[in-house]
Amino acid sequence: MQKQIILLGLSLLIFGCAVSKSAKTTSQAPATVGDNRIAFYNVENLFDTVDDPATPDEEFLPSSKKNWTQERYQTKLEHLAKVIEGMEFPALIGLAEVENELVLQDFCSKTSLKAHDYGIVHFESPDFRGIDVALLYKKKMFTVKDSKTVRIKFPVGMIPDKPDYTTRDLLVVKGEYGEGTVVHLIIAHLPSRSDGEKETEPRRMYVAGQIRKEVEAIFKKDNSANIIVMGDMNDEPTNTSMSESLHAQPITKDIAQAELYNCFYNLQQADKGSYRFRGDWNMLDQIILSGNLLQENKIVQFSNAQIFQADWMMYKDEKYGLSPSRTYGGDRYFGGYSDHLPVYIELKKSSN
Repeated sequence: MQKQIILLGLSLLIFGCAVSKSAKTTSQAPATVGDNRIAFYNVENLFDTVDDPATPDEEFLPSSKKNWTQERYQTKLEHLAKVIEGMEFPALIGLAEVENELVLQDFCSKTSLKAHDYGIVHFESPDFRGIDVALLYKKKMFTVKDSKTVRIKFPVGMIPDKPDYTTRDLLVVKGEYGEGTVVHLIIAHLPSRSDGEKETEPRRMYVAGQIRKEVEAIFKKDNSANIIVMGDMNDEPTNTSMSESLHAQPITKDIAQAELYNCFYNLQQADKGSYRFRGDWNMLDQIILSGNLLQENKIVQFSNAQIFQADWMMYKDEKYGLSPSRTYGGDRYFGGYSDHLPVYIELKKSSN
């Protein structure tokens, strides 16, 4: 009888441990809506308050005309985090206009992003303004396998009035998304239109051509590769840099694996945009996919594309109407979020 009691006790102990272990496993890293989202956000000059001799950051210091204080810096981080929270913390977030890795570490550790355990991929680039692109990724959703930058070196004589002109590197990341889906990410911030749209168009066409070279190199190894190109293109989907140099097409019924398709083409056609210039919406921020991510019956498939906009991110300009609430206008502090709206795509898993 005593032996039976001991055996029963051991059985209950083992069963209890099994239940406890199972419960712990199922409670770890529950799936969220954001786990199926991939976003891009130009965060408008995310600089720290420390003078870096290697970076032209004098404009964003406490002693500058902008009076860029620690308090304003922390407010900026929290505002940007509110936007990320509004998108329900996407699995992957491409960023533009970040000064360095320190601001990314602060963003991930001193805001609501901390609870979601984001990793960082960032390299310093030689951009004349001191800004870079970067990738944030949820560690539970993405494993980095490889990363590099592609330095943009313009041909001699291409920009004769600015022979020392430099721009952002391309960030290229290969990793495993979800349960075994290998993806290749290319994050870009093409040259701006500040010297005139037509005058600067060759710069954007050249950088878009460099992105295409990276895409072709990936396709050469695997013509069914899952490629995601995202960035502030400073051009719209129908501009030459996107439609011809990068060869990113509208999404149609006939999808080829080894081609690129612009998820935001239709939104541009509907007069939507991520940036407002003198009352006109421009679809400058885009996410572009290779055909394999658009075909049915794949493990991971494109579902839809969105521009994220909430009332609290906007302000009503007396002359130009509703626009993104920005941090600065010149040296005037507005205390907003960014002069760009973020964009994101949603992915779905095949039921097969």
